[in-house]
Amino acid sequence: MSLYQSMIRHGHTMFRWRSYLPLVFIGPLLLAFKESAHVEALVGGGIEDIWVLCCFILSLSGIAIRAVTVGFVPGSTSGRNTTEQRADFLNTRGMYSVVRNPLYLGNFIIILGLLLSIKVWWLVLIAAMFFFIYMERIILTEEHFLEGKFGDTYNTWRAQTPVIIPNLKLWQSPGVAFSWKTVLRREYPGLLGMATAFLVTEAVTDLVFEKENFSEWVHEDFIWPLVYTIIFVFCITLRYLKKHTQILKVEGR
Repeated sequence: MSLYQSMIRHGHTMFRWRSYLPLVFIGPLLLAFKESAHVEALVGGGIEDIWVLCCFILSLSGIAIRAVTVGFVPGSTSGRNTTEQRADFLNTRGMYSVVRNPLYLGNFIIILGLLLSIKVWWLVLIAAMFFFIYMERIILTEEHFLEGKFGDTYNTWRAQTPVIIPNLKLWQSPGVAFSWKTVLRREYPGLLGMATAFLVTEAVTDLVFEKENFSEWVHEDFIWPLVYTIIFVFCITLRYLKKHTQILKVEGR
């Protein structure tokens, strides 16, 4: 088996199990939390709060990239399926006109913001290396599938469109109107997951490794429980609307 075929096979496996792969970082995260508490003690709580807020905004920009991507695409082109590759037609407009993998770009920025908030350089480095090795195989698998299905049309688009770093000069207007309903229906799990990760990171660092009293933590860092509560209620409401009503339903998407 060639290296290319081996990478594609690994990509298929990673594609099926991609929701669980972050679990391999539990060990490094625990070590990083301890070091993060030490860094916070050195720089002071005020500077640390500003840093984490900037990191949160960075992660939100990743959510925004995903929202712009999803809001402009028709159905059956970009989804959360984890069992098989799926695409009824090739989407080359909107975000897909400036970068071939805008959803993965958004994911990377979300993760980067979270990891930077922990303030441990080696964790960011290890995670970035893991992400690109992992994404290389996932992307190869998807490209192999798309090339087989769309042939020269796909190869032409691939040749002129960057893999992960956008080229805004290539922008082409989307072929459909932007749909907030599609974004709200499909992207709330990512928003809730990001908010949960930031809350857990802050809580574990302060309560477990800095030994802060819980009531003191809630009083001094009330912004994080407050923001999380707002996002949680928002996302749970969207989940209810998605599961039990037709409010967020958009025909063809």
